[in-house]
Amino acid sequence: MKKGIIKDIVAQINDIISALETTLGEIKQAILLLDIVADEEEIARLNTASSDPDFWADHEQGVLTSQRLAGLTKHVQVWRDLETETAETLELARANATEHEDNALTTDLGETLIKLTEKYSSLEFELTMSGKYDKNSAIVTIYAGTGGTDAQDWAEMLLRMYLRFCERTGYAAQILDQSSGEEAGIKSVSFEVDGPFAYGKLRSEKGVHRLVRLSPYNADNLRQTSFAMVDIMPKLEGVQEFDISPDDLRIDVYRSGGHGGQSVNTTDSAVRITHLPTNTVVAIQNERSQLQNKEKAMTILKARLAAMMLEQHKVELSEIKGENQAAAWGNQIRSYVLHPYTKVKDHRTEAETSQAADVLDGKLEPFIEAYLKSQIARS
Repeated sequence: MKKGIIKDIVAQINDIISALETTLGEIKQAILLLDIVADEEEIARLNTASSDPDFWADHEQGVLTSQRLAGLTKHVQVWRDLETETAETLELARANATEHEDNALTTDLGETLIKLTEKYSSLEFELTMSGKYDKNSAIVTIYAGTGGTDAQDWAEMLLRMYLRFCERTGYAAQILDQSSGEEAGIKSVSFEVDGPFAYGKLRSEKGVHRLVRLSPYNADNLRQTSFAMVDIMPKLEGVQEFDISPDDLRIDVYRSGGHGGQSVNTTDSAVRITHLPTNTVVAIQNERSQLQNKEKAMTILKARLAAMMLEQHKVELSEIKGENQAAAWGNQIRSYVLHPYTKVKDHRTEAETSQAADVLDGKLEPFIEAYLKSQIARS
């Protein structure tokens, strides 16, 4: 082989080796920052728990734990596979550098490098989720806004959108409380989302969502604008010691109801707890017993109050006021237009797509990534 050709191959392979070393270093640093080791320890713990003979005694909890295990495993495996593949490609490139005669292999290594860097770039946005609670589970609440039955139907459409997103992402979702509309849809719903960076990803959804479409509930099939409020908060761990005076609580029990008001429980097992100083209300009806619902409601109430204090930089519960009692409809963060054309546009980032059906089927990743990157740009 001519010396000039060999020299070109050597230069190419050295460039590839340098790029692979840089990419591998970035991947290892990302794995460290994302604390993948802690996730691997959690996977081991969940694997041990799932092998217990009594694991499926509580079927619902067993399903949720299995979903969390699957989500964590998928998340960790993506990063570990990328690390391994990059390291093996680097090793092969170094070996080829001593031969410097295999031009075809050099070309293959270059193509592999491109694929690896593209894969890393698609995962790199996780590093933007460096907030204190971004790795936590999330509690999502959707409220129907102005627009009557159309708004209640829109709230249910949003619920489906987020549940489909959870399925796509491998997150476990559990509905905590749901209030059905009189004719269709839902007045409100709260659900918990468990998975890696659940809060970090979903916090971008907090705000008013606007829908424009031909109303299926209008006899004249007129164009209708509806609103729904989405509230996102992290599920805080270690809030059991959060001190709340019993005098500040009103606890109501009632019979659980299904869609359309049908009874799903013959006892008064559902629980609604109101924190009187802040008018914060938590209602839970999905557990089997009143005690379980009360415990779940108290956990969520403490998380909400703790989150409020953190957000408002308060140190005493008595300092919290009821600033968040009223929803500010009309200040939409995102619009979903289904007529006379189809478009979904985020008004904070200007990200948009004409594939509205895909978005409503849970394809939220482009909007989430755009929001996270915009937050980094502002910092």
